[in-house]
Amino acid sequence: MVYRFLTVLFIVMLQFVSLGCKSKAAQNENMSGNLFSSESFTTESSLKKAPDFKLQTIDGKTVKLSDYRNKVVIVDFWATWCPPCRRGIPDLIELQNEFKKDLVVIGISVDRDTRDGVAEFARKQAINYPICYFTDKVVEDFGGIEGIPTSFVIDKKGNIVDSHVGLVDKDTYVQVIKKLLKKK
Repeated sequence: MVYRFLTVLFIVMLQFVSLGCKSKAAQNENMSGNLFSSESFTTESSLKKAPDFKLQTIDGKTVKLSDYRNKVVIVDFWATWCPPCRRGIPDLIELQNEFKKDLVVIGISVDRDTRDGVAEFARKQAINYPICYFTDKVVEDFGGIEGIPTSFVIDKKGNIVDSHVGLVDKDTYVQVIKKLLKKK
């Protein structure tokens, strides 16, 4: 009996650890995500145009995805209260530094209740890429966000070539970016 209880407890704990972040709103909307990458688009036949968007940044500017044609773009949906999101930010900062001529990272904060703290959080983390506030439309246009972090890698032509629900290892991004930069 104790063995069965411990087995069930272990399985429940394992499932908890593997989940990404969920807000109260996300829980109500039945959102969930894995801690590590779980979804990827890489074949030519599965390419999909990334939806253009126009979003307000934390410093009051406007960012449009179409402004970054001819660059590789990582669109990262995240929140300040999400541990895997926070853990991935240093890698995104490094990627922005390493590939600054050819890459733009765009962070889209899905913070609702903690929106007022996004700018302060970005400043403290020394985030070097645009941070925007989400809209329901941009979430819908990207097919809905099942969990955070969720990221999309977009090629120079505006196609989504890779997507991930959950924390992504920096090397995974580097491989995709280098592959895209070799394409003409």
